[in-house]
Amino acid sequence: MTVPDDGTTALDAHWGAGDALVRGGGRRLPEQIAARLARRIEEHALQPGTRLASIREFAQREGVSRSTVVEAYDRLVATGHVESRRGAGFFIRGRPERWSSRASTVPGGAAAVPPREAASLDVAWLMRSLFAQAPAEGHPGAGLLPSAWLESAQLGAAIRTVGRGTASGVLGYGVAAGFLPLREQIARRLAQIDVAAAPDQIVVTSGATHALDLVARLLAGPGDTVLVEDPAWFVLFGRFAAFGLNVLGVPRTPEGPDLDVLATLLERHQPKLFVLSSVLHNPTGTLVSPAVAHRLLQIAERHDCTIVDDDIYGDLAPPQALRLASLDQLRRVVHVGGYSKTLAAGLRVGYLAARRDLADRLADLKLLTGLTSPELGERVVARILAEGHYRRHVDRLRGRLDAARDRTLRALQRFGARPFAAPQGGMFLWVDCGRDTRAIAARAAAQGILCAPGGLFSPRQQPSTWMRVAAATCLNPAAMRFLERELGG
Repeated sequence: MTVPDDGTTALDAHWGAGDALVRGGGRRLPEQIAARLARRIEEHALQPGTRLASIREFAQREGVSRSTVVEAYDRLVATGHVESRRGAGFFIRGRPERWSSRASTVPGGAAAVPPREAASLDVAWLMRSLFAQAPAEGHPGAGLLPSAWLESAQLGAAIRTVGRGTASGVLGYGVAAGFLPLREQIARRLAQIDVAAAPDQIVVTSGATHALDLVARLLAGPGDTVLVEDPAWFVLFGRFAAFGLNVLGVPRTPEGPDLDVLATLLERHQPKLFVLSSVLHNPTGTLVSPAVAHRLLQIAERHDCTIVDDDIYGDLAPPQALRLASLDQLRRVVHVGGYSKTLAAGLRVGYLAARRDLADRLADLKLLTGLTSPELGERVVARILAEGHYRRHVDRLRGRLDAARDRTLRALQRFGARPFAAPQGGMFLWVDCGRDTRAIAARAAAQGILCAPGGLFSPRQQPSTWMRVAAATCLNPAAMRFLERELGG
């Protein structure tokens, strides 16, 4: 019930046309009530300063329990739409801009990207765009799979099961290396790709990025040189530089790292680490060939350099993909993986596998720098892996990716773009657009479309004609029309 200044009540003002509650649907009653009241507030149908109906009156009028109304009102307080005044009830607050639930959109339904001048399209801009509240699904610069492709029902069931049965298990910090049943599941999955790792050689982390951080902190210090691939995942450059490391790039070829350049850099700089992706390299989507993999390990052995293999996309790889850790068996290779790309980015569950003494030191460093990783997410992932549905899930993802990637690539080639290599799988295409892609990205941002210019994927950060394009871009007609205008003109 709203109470205008004259003290009269108007419970009907709470609802608009078509606002009847839906019982037995997919959305709980408190969520429906909160969402509909929030909309009325945002539309100014309920004015600031007016009082909502009492919990008892609202419950009687709508035929719901008082606890349902309490939860709905609490949700509105949490979102800032309503304030609770002790002894007086719940009142509409003033309307801040952040209430707007209707983010500016472009055709295709994704949140608009803030327009920027080409010169300001840096790594920070791309990170902000990728981590916006409403991810730009189906956009060329997207970094995640479409949410509709992910197993939300399977994930939700695992979360509910874990929540019902393990309250006492997540009240403490957990163990440094991570939830043991999850490490056992990871060890079994690594065995399937011929990597022998016992659970005590595995450290669970808060995402693959956390794993890379731990290795860099432990094995390299300020002033040391670290090698990355060029192009490579753009986040590495800034993170390693923040640790005081000297970051140098090794050119990536369709077969893997350029071994001649690698040997020269190893001889000249004696780097502590070389971070690469042997499988579904980001952004090129290529695999390291067996010949390059063998020679790479020999060169690293000769120069006493640790190899960190970022295998975050590995579960999307074709069955024949060869990992460096399967050749090296974790003597010199640290294998990094995770589940953010195939299950849910918000779970933040990654891991590293290393020789036993190194794994122990990394677990100790994990404690010193951030205590343990959240066990709740680890238990959810362990549950999903143990139930056996995960393999079929990633098989379906690969099939969808293969179909979408083929459609997107054929369209890009028709527009005039040239691929780096024949696609071997994964979420991305690396294409030469024949013009400065930072300028393309600036024009895209002005139209609410996210593009990822190639210069950001190089430690040199120089202008580039290359661009990373998400395989699922073909699902966004507006983005495809933009690319056709830009590349076909």
